[in-house]
Amino acid sequence: MTRVHSIGSFDKAARLVVKIGSALIATDGQPRQAWLSSLAADLAERRAAGQEIVLVSSGAIALGRHFLGSDRPRKLDEKQAAAALGQPLLMQAMGQAFAPHEITVAQALLTLDDTENRRRWLNARATLDTLLNAGALPIINENDSVATDEIRFGDNDRLAARVAQMIGADLLILLSDVDGLYTADPRKDPSAAHIAEIDALTSEHDDMAGDINQNAGLGSGGMVTKLAAARIAQAAGCTTIITLGAPENPIRALLAGGRATWIKSDLTPDKAREIWLKGHLTPEGAVYIDAGAQTALGQGASLLPVGVTRVEGPFMRGAAVAIKAQDGRTIAKGVTAYSSEDAARIAGLQSDQIEQELGYRGRPALVHRNDLVLEN
Repeated sequence: MTRVHSIGSFDKAARLVVKIGSALIATDGQPRQAWLSSLAADLAERRAAGQEIVLVSSGAIALGRHFLGSDRPRKLDEKQAAAALGQPLLMQAMGQAFAPHEITVAQALLTLDDTENRRRWLNARATLDTLLNAGALPIINENDSVATDEIRFGDNDRLAARVAQMIGADLLILLSDVDGLYTADPRKDPSAAHIAEIDALTSEHDDMAGDINQNAGLGSGGMVTKLAAARIAQAAGCTTIITLGAPENPIRALLAGGRATWIKSDLTPDKAREIWLKGHLTPEGAVYIDAGAQTALGQGASLLPVGVTRVEGPFMRGAAVAIKAQDGRTIAKGVTAYSSEDAARIAGLQSDQIEQELGYRGRPALVHRNDLVLEN
């Protein structure tokens, strides 16, 4: 599939991340099952059209808080306990909504650290890719039962953007209580004008977004956090759509011409990843490769152990490494799927020999092509 360049090219997006907030999930501590079923029908249609979907959902605290006798937990330990009580209820409601479409849902709980630490990033991305390849629909929530004030996102808009970045999504759809960004808060200013498209986010847009909206008494996000999420997505080559989520079948309504704000990215996910790799990876070790592997890398292949002749460390799995030709020239750099110790043990081996040598089934590539950038 090709890139999204305009509002009319939604169908061309290969991967979508859809984010829904607590107010859409729950009312008075109970799941909005009819609405969830309508969303499931929408997403089933998109999957049938060949699109891969990851759903980022809040709602665990909203569903679990009444067990604690609290309208709105304030303390961190109360929120964590409410999340632990509500997360099974959330997944039960999701499973019920998607069951008529024979879609298997999978739970994945993440924290901020999982998206900032390279090793955890690799693990999370590999898990999501495996689930998508197996035909499952991953449902992601922040791991509120263990997250702390220092590391938690505080809203799932930015978590959704990080997930979109992680999986190379083309579109991030933020279902909101408002149908996009206005020049002012339309609930307070009747003259506020809707903004349909944004190419470059500026401080003026932040001023339009105003303060975080907590009028519903649920969640912690608002238009400010949605614009912050859009910036993350835009840098990752992903277009963001902010649209109204409350009516049933919100994706169908969007595709039928529903009002929304599109925050477009001129990059592709692949180009954004290349820029990030070039600017952020400082090698912690080196891997020397033979001429055959060098040719393969130039043709866009991953670095397999069979092409490795020598390893310089030490480095851990998830570290950045320089990839060098036999004459010592650095021809690429990337993120390694193995520590220096294990990389040295499997150097020169075929991928199907890794398990026998290491005692576990590792990944076929030492450095996957998605985590590798060639030097100019």
